[in-house]
Amino acid sequence: MNSYQRRGGSIIILSFIIAFMLLMIPLPNWAQLLRPEWVAMVVIYWSMALPNRVGIGASWFAGLIVDVIRDSLLGQHALALAIVSFLTIRLHQRIRVYPPGQQAITIFLVMIINFLIILWIRGIMGQAPDVWQVLLPALTTAILWPGVFMVMRFLRRQFHVT
Repeated sequence: MNSYQRRGGSIIILSFIIAFMLLMIPLPNWAQLLRPEWVAMVVIYWSMALPNRVGIGASWFAGLIVDVIRDSLLGQHALALAIVSFLTIRLHQRIRVYPPGQQAITIFLVMIINFLIILWIRGIMGQAPDVWQVLLPALTTAILWPGVFMVMRFLRRQFHVT
């Protein structure tokens, strides 16, 4: 066998499954706009931690699953998550060394780009975009990012995901 083996593929897949499950949890109407983007956070983490394993293709596939779960136009979340993954991979060496607060600001900006892509696609389809649909989920995602980052990093180190 190879001296360098990739391990922890099941942890990566499990983290995506948990993110999809968190996406499907029903929320009251008032809390729908506050729902963080769990799948995007998992995509960002794995693209940042292991850019050679979880990249644009995996993000595209995860986005297609999000499109099916949310019953939205097939490909809109896939495109947005692929671009998020591309940006994360391009900036991963910088983002990794930021302290958690600065990482959260970066994640907020990346999530704004994510939501602007989705709103742009919805605008092309003739759906009126709402500014709150962009700001509130991006804000809750950024607020939860340090905790998600710590949990994901703990799991990656605990299970030696390489």
